[in-house]
Amino acid sequence: MKASLLVLLLGYLLSLTSQAADAPRPNVILVIADDQGYGDLSCHGNPVLRTPNLDRLHGESIRLTDFHVTPMCTPTRGQLMTGRYCLANGAMNVSSGRTLLRRGIPTMPEIFAASGYRTGLFGKWHLGDNYPYRPMDRGFQEAVWFLSSHIGSAPDYWNNDYFDDVYNHNGRRQPYQGYCTDVFFGEAINWMRAQAAVDQPFFCYIAPNAPHGPLFVPQKYRDLYPGQPRNVASFFGMIANIDENLGKLDDFLRETGLRENTLLIFMTDNGGTAGVNVFNAGMRGRKIDLYDGGHRVPCFIRWPSGGLRPVGDVAELTAVQDLLPTLIDLCALKNPAQTQFDGLSLASLLRGEAQRLSDRMLVVQFSRMNNPVPKKGDAAVLWQRWRLVQDKELFDLATDPTQQKNVIEQHSEVAAKMRAHYGQWWAKIEPRMNEHGAITIGSDAENPVQLSPADWQDVFLDQGAQVRRGEKKNGAWNIEVAREGDYEVELRRWAREAEASVAGGLAPFKHADGDFTAGVALPIAKARIKVGAIDQSQPVKIEDKAMVFGVNLKPGRTQLQTWFYDRDGQELCGAYYVFVRRK
Repeated sequence: MKASLLVLLLGYLLSLTSQAADAPRPNVILVIADDQGYGDLSCHGNPVLRTPNLDRLHGESIRLTDFHVTPMCTPTRGQLMTGRYCLANGAMNVSSGRTLLRRGIPTMPEIFAASGYRTGLFGKWHLGDNYPYRPMDRGFQEAVWFLSSHIGSAPDYWNNDYFDDVYNHNGRRQPYQGYCTDVFFGEAINWMRAQAAVDQPFFCYIAPNAPHGPLFVPQKYRDLYPGQPRNVASFFGMIANIDENLGKLDDFLRETGLRENTLLIFMTDNGGTAGVNVFNAGMRGRKIDLYDGGHRVPCFIRWPSGGLRPVGDVAELTAVQDLLPTLIDLCALKNPAQTQFDGLSLASLLRGEAQRLSDRMLVVQFSRMNNPVPKKGDAAVLWQRWRLVQDKELFDLATDPTQQKNVIEQHSEVAAKMRAHYGQWWAKIEPRMNEHGAITIGSDAENPVQLSPADWQDVFLDQGAQVRRGEKKNGAWNIEVAREGDYEVELRRWAREAEASVAGGLAPFKHADGDFTAGVALPIAKARIKVGAIDQSQPVKIEDKAMVFGVNLKPGRTQLQTWFYDRDGQELCGAYYVFVRRK
């Protein structure tokens, strides 16, 4: 009798294993909003903002309530894509040549693609504008995206203003009709519909630029918040538009029957900005700060048929670098050999198989915009209820959630333990921390190549407004020459599509939601280029729109730098736009 029961039990377990093996793989949608803080949702208590669709998702999800990112765009996105700390993966800053996600580290889309998923990105990438760092080079088979940190950045298509813009589609610039967030969600839904039609599992990464500034939005969304300052009404209006698109996404999942077996994650990339003064969920700090208000963000996870624990709050200390190893486990993806993750898989926690994680510590550190070389100690260390900030302030969130009282002297033993963890972490990170990625020129994968000041090594200039002002900055590009040959190098003060002379200015531009200021004329009289040992100069005429140099380059890594001078030989700035073409 006992033997027969054992046989029946084994047969039942084998049937469950077979059913699990035959179960269709889940689709995965990851939505990440830009600059929306923890307090910028009505379900988190915001008294002004209304987010009904996000509130509904909140009610249907497992919520990671102590979930942390890095206080700035690129560092968070790089950690998300690799499961590695930003100082370890190279993508640690929003510009200054430190946005390039280090080659050789497997990425989330690459891992999904290797397991048979189709992969698509719609919106912000911000981990490299050129080959071999573009989304198409790092695992995305479909990509509708814009360059650099925000729409209107220095390398972005000139005069993009969130409405009827020109974006990159798989390496080619293409015009799109509509408001930016509507375009990215709409293109994502169209792409997902096509995958579903052929029963193809997909990983869809929807990364709207909103509500990142400049705060451009259709007036009807701004009108939802009368009585608020214009910047706040615009910011909340942008979030209202995101919320509306989340509703459209959910409608699509229901009508196509995809909702039950789709794993949907919603999160944001750093602490709040324009809405912080209205409501910040009781936290201290905002974007770029090392207090919790700079890096604690929402993370909602919903998978109706995934066998996850009941919906509700999970208060374990978790981080953005946990999501990739978690998805590998939840979706049974092939894990590349010898892959290292700084994050932990949360799969057992999400399935209800474990109630606690290991007693972990986390480090939050990134490269500052105007001081890009990371400094030892410029970090937050997180452990249970404790926060050690810049090695000089210790906060106990259990008694002081707003981080107002420094208790480092009263709890020196806690600070010492956290300091020791950080010291070990820094010792591992430091040796490769200042290795700069190089942009490849001369490859068939991208020829010509547009170089922009966003990639000047350790020089911050990534905003279109900085170009219009003619900021007197200069820097070198790290490049790798793919093939020996003759190259044409074109230097410009303005983007090609601006059609303006090197020494001339630009008139103000009226766009859909305001005005771009006039572009300042610079008295440029001479242009110079240096590539390795090659150093050439040319005079600039008033009518010249570009200065073109011919150089012969050998394969290998080097630096390229340019200069614009006035007629007295005084340096004005570097060429903001350089186009390199292998002939």
